[in-house]
Amino acid sequence: MIRPVPHVLDMSPYALADLSPPKGKKLISLSQNESFRAPSPHAIAAGSEALASAHLYPDPDWSALRAALAEIHEIPESGILCGNGSMELIECLMQAYASPDLAVLAPDHVYPFFRTAARMARARFDSAPETDCTVSIDALLQAVQPDTGIVCIANPANPTGTRIPRSELTRLREGLPGHVLLIIDEAYGEFADLLNETTFDMVERGNTVILRTFSKAYGLAGMRAGWGLFPTDVASQIRKVMNPNNLSVASQAAALAAVLDQTYMRETCALTSALRGSFSDRLRASGFDVLESFTNFVLIRFDTAGAAHSADLALQSEGMFLRPQGGVGLSHCLRATVGDHEGMDKAAKLLERWAGEGT
Repeated sequence: MIRPVPHVLDMSPYALADLSPPKGKKLISLSQNESFRAPSPHAIAAGSEALASAHLYPDPDWSALRAALAEIHEIPESGILCGNGSMELIECLMQAYASPDLAVLAPDHVYPFFRTAARMARARFDSAPETDCTVSIDALLQAVQPDTGIVCIANPANPTGTRIPRSELTRLREGLPGHVLLIIDEAYGEFADLLNETTFDMVERGNTVILRTFSKAYGLAGMRAGWGLFPTDVASQIRKVMNPNNLSVASQAAALAAVLDQTYMRETCALTSALRGSFSDRLRASGFDVLESFTNFVLIRFDTAGAAHSADLALQSEGMFLRPQGGVGLSHCLRATVGDHEGMDKAAKLLERWAGEGT
């Protein structure tokens, strides 16, 4: 029998959500961190029109999309790379800068794909404790080893929804050795942009990468479009391991139209924030522990892992799916993506009923 290479054989598959509702129950998924709202009508139209060019390979330089991103964010176009979701960019960064001799360091509850990508590069994956589900800069700096090559964090973070201020990110960068690459994943950055704490200028140092995506605030999860700002030398290395035709003509067209419709995106963020706030306040009033979030989801903490599992089963019995977090060391938590008003109301009612039954 053909056997895979040892490091792949030892890996566990990347955990996807189980979305199998009971027979006769309508599926309501609040587990995937997708936008509750369809993308901009301009993005839908542009993606559809682009299919007429599907017989041609896509622009390998994402020229129009890069130019638009550069103008909107006031960043250098030359430093922008686009990927098949930010996951591709994470994987390419690990391929280029992690190895059996260069370890990866992250907070305890970091986005799980960082660990997967590090394992694919055969790199050791180290973690540092967090403080109340929030990244601790002191803990990260204390955990740096002589062979640490990459430090990666998500800000705002997934699955906790918490964030640290720009001043703490600066302290992290200044406290790390110059040869360590810092990756800051801002997949949920648009939901926190109103705080006016941009990080793109950190890339000018030459050892920091900022990643973003169109999957969340722009509502294009199904189009698989992400991007990042890279130092020039890092970008040239990443190009070597990227698929040169990674972003389809339809994805590029839809992403371009979406990014040009900033009004629609900001409205999505505002609507999401309002739904998130009312849902969180309602659960807190019922005695639930809900972390403050700067994303399109909230993390609900239960007293025990058993209580979280019991609540999850009660929700699933009615076709409602949240996301258990045992895979990131938070087995006493469930993560709820912000859905439409009907979905959030049903989730709250089911959780209130579960709590009232004293389960």
